[in-house]
Amino acid sequence: MTNISNQDFNRTFEGRIALVTGAASGIGAACARALSKRGAAKLFLVDVDEEGLSALNLECDVETIIGSVGDEALWDVLEPRLTGLDHAIVNAGIGSGGPISDLTMSEWRRIMDVNLDGAFLTLRSAMRAMKASDGGSAVITASTTGVKPVPGVGPYGISKAAVAHMARIAAMEGAKDNIRVNAIAPGGVDTAIWESGDDFRRAVERFGRDATIQKMAQTTPSGRFASSEEIADSMLFMLSDAGSNITGHVLVSDGGFTL
Repeated sequence: MTNISNQDFNRTFEGRIALVTGAASGIGAACARALSKRGAAKLFLVDVDEEGLSALNLECDVETIIGSVGDEALWDVLEPRLTGLDHAIVNAGIGSGGPISDLTMSEWRRIMDVNLDGAFLTLRSAMRAMKASDGGSAVITASTTGVKPVPGVGPYGISKAAVAHMARIAAMEGAKDNIRVNAIAPGGVDTAIWESGDDFRRAVERFGRDATIQKMAQTTPSGRFASSEEIADSMLFMLSDAGSNITGHVLVSDGGFTL
């Protein structure tokens, strides 16, 4: 068995080039920070939040792209610059709530534009860049709401079920080009995405954010929500050479929520 020192582990992505979408906060920001700390040479970071991207203050070469992942024109410009891409974290996403019978078409399309169309456009560009070199790996952020039916999450859960299956299909198609594609399905994670929900905001006004998160986490057997850094660590394992035999897998990381 090969021994891996802490120093080797801490430089897992030495010299690598990676793309991260939704990188300004939450899981995306945690992934960007971890990639930088583990030796990445260059990161392409995509988000609509310019201020959030600027605040990351990373230790490697960074190219920030401000815009929506659902905008095909953004990828028309960015894709030619992804030469030598090794890794992609397809993470950008937005939340939504409400029963299907109450949804408007505009709300459905708003979510699908980012969560599904944006994931497709990101993965398409990343796989093209990897195919042109020696291969690579990608991880897509799905959700347990795409695995376990949860009422009231509407197009969010449906979009996440779709991207999980997209990872499997992409893994089959990419294998011949040495491209691995996996997905992660987190349960509750303490990120800013919750703030898009009216019920959450009302609860925060009444009880405070920490108490609201703690109350929500009681639906999970572990009794807590994960941190963005915990999810990032799992994603980077699948992305790295340590996960070289893993492809087409959807890793559920949910503290037992789907049991």
